[in-house]
Amino acid sequence: MDILKLLSRSTKQKIKASSGKDGGTSALPSAGTTTNPQLYHDTIPASRGKKRKHGEVQVADETPAQVEEEIDFFVSKLTNSIPKKKGLKNDAARVTTKISRDISKQTLLDEDDCRQILRSHRLKLTLLSANKKEKKPKKSKKASKKLEAKKDGSKPLYPQPLQTFGELESTYGIAGRMGDNLAQQGYKIPTEVQMGSLPLLLRPETALGASADFGQVADVNLLAVAPTGSGKTLAFLIPIVNAIVQRRRISEDKKIHELEAIVVAPTKELASQIVNEAKKLSIGTGVKVFGMRKGMRITARVDEEEGEDDGSSANEGGEEKEQQVVKQKGAEAPLARGDILVTTPGLLLNAISTPSPDEHTPLPNVKTLVLDEADVLLDPLFRDQTLGIWNSCTNPELRVTLWSATMGSNIESLALETLHSRKARLEIDTESTIIRLIVGLKDSAIPNITHRLTYAATEPGKLIALRQLLHPTAKTADSTESLRPPFLVFTQTIPRAIALHSELRYDIPAEAGGSSRIEVLHSDLSDSERSHVMSRFRNGETWVLITTDILSRGVDFRGINGVVNYDVPNSGASYIHRVGRTGRAGRDGGVAVTFYTKEDIPYVKNIANIIAASEKQAGKEPGEASVQKWLLDALPKPSKEQKKKLKMHGVEARRGGLEKVGEGKGKAQISTKSGYERKLENNRKGAILGSKRRKFAAEGEEKPELRAEDSEWDGIDE
Repeated sequence: MDILKLLSRSTKQKIKASSGKDGGTSALPSAGTTTNPQLYHDTIPASRGKKRKHGEVQVADETPAQVEEEIDFFVSKLTNSIPKKKGLKNDAARVTTKISRDISKQTLLDEDDCRQILRSHRLKLTLLSANKKEKKPKKSKKASKKLEAKKDGSKPLYPQPLQTFGELESTYGIAGRMGDNLAQQGYKIPTEVQMGSLPLLLRPETALGASADFGQVADVNLLAVAPTGSGKTLAFLIPIVNAIVQRRRISEDKKIHELEAIVVAPTKELASQIVNEAKKLSIGTGVKVFGMRKGMRITARVDEEEGEDDGSSANEGGEEKEQQVVKQKGAEAPLARGDILVTTPGLLLNAISTPSPDEHTPLPNVKTLVLDEADVLLDPLFRDQTLGIWNSCTNPELRVTLWSATMGSNIESLALETLHSRKARLEIDTESTIIRLIVGLKDSAIPNITHRLTYAATEPGKLIALRQLLHPTAKTADSTESLRPPFLVFTQTIPRAIALHSELRYDIPAEAGGSSRIEVLHSDLSDSERSHVMSRFRNGETWVLITTDILSRGVDFRGINGVVNYDVPNSGASYIHRVGRTGRAGRDGGVAVTFYTKEDIPYVKNIANIIAASEKQAGKEPGEASVQKWLLDALPKPSKEQKKKLKMHGVEARRGGLEKVGEGKGKAQISTKSGYERKLENNRKGAILGSKRRKFAAEGEEKPELRAEDSEWDGIDE
């Protein structure tokens, strides 16, 4: 505890606000943009292996942000002396971008310099081999793990890091139009995952250099584990779009679009977001990106090839369409025409399904398969669908990349096993390898947000605590400001999300927008309703969005100030992805609040360990940590069976939503009514129902059936 803060409680000192552009407002994720989106900036030693002299001041290397600022400073002077041509738009921006690229052109670094830069950004790359099945090492000895790693062929790699986006065109040869699109969107400094993955995916022979002694490196399979909001979407879209642009340059007929890349995402919201980002990146390149829809076909039959030519000639006079209607046997079905397909696993598997359940229509032209949120796609819920899509891509040169913020060892083993089996099935001669990229500490939350664990004891206590966060003058126990909108509220089930929305919809005054400022989003809504809610939240019309885990993965809300876990997440990975909706792209000031009750105590330890690891990465002192050591020692450790039940069904007391569950009747209800009020209401309903039964019994008629609202009544309490 800060002794100065403790002694100055009685004084009327004004709390010093953090510095900002406006001079007074506190730093929030929604307040402007960050100059450096990188999460880790460890100091690189000036001279490695040499002793420092006494009294010598160590000077750290310049960060990419400083280099970029100097470049922009000199560019502004050079552009003033260049005459502008009339009739050309954004001419100064093009000259500025070209000069910055020339200045940022650098020679390749040696292995020692690469190692230091990668370690300063906490990047760890390892080469994994899929030619042999992995054996589980013994847990008793660490030496056995190292010996097993050598047998499997895994070894550390130190490729060239990407220090500025200008190097993409000068060193790795991306298209100039793509470089202009990146510059116009404001991308200057790459994040850690972009720094380590883009050189490998664009030009692996240049990035690896002397390390490329394991066979062909033309197609690198990558498994990337990076924190939420670190730019993984851009990291896998740039190589895909660039490869298609380079192919179209040498193509004779540039009007032909063949499906070359598939991006698989677990939810429709994430898939729609990836489509939008890919379209921004491919402006002016001729690359067509489309999202999968129900009923769409992406493969044509042999007897339909003649009809495709007739349909394509009809579009010569006007704008080109991304889809084309092909007539087949009196019916009309859309046939997709594009280069990049973004889809969910179920939609795509239905599109390529055949009468035989074990066989699917092959996709021989697909050269890149991206699994975004791979741990979910290879989880038992989506595993069969994802592997069916993977096996349908029969191109020998297929490159597979897997991306997520959390990746278990079982997912890594499954990916290696799938590569090995695919190689044997298709008789591929090249060696099946995966490069694993880990940013920071594996399976941990981002270090630039503040975590809070709040004990609410009961369900009404959680509702009171959430209302305190909604109140603009509320103060928490650590004397920080209340959680400012916009923010997300996560619940365990859909009925609980609906009930919480009905309780809070009138908490915001009518002068501030009233009930329109609070909305709910879940999978039971239609696609149009979900899109409408998402657009309102992104535009700032909605301040508080109550949702389930449908929005916990991948969806990018850059202006979210906080996340509230109204219900404890089902797993540690779910917590990491939920709180990752704030603090995106290195923005500081995000807050993650988690409420827990008596029923949640057996499951809180896993979340508390994640919070402790995140705060340790952020460099917080033990006294400033939100989770103290005594709390970690006091919390019970859940068993494997408890973890499995929690992951599959959530907390037992809240599984049914609004219904009464077991012995804890009424404890799972989200309501402001007290127990005494609910008892009186139940007694009144029971008296009415008993009167009806007696009336029908006296008249000799059959008893009326119980209504749904009366079926929960258990008689009049004493």
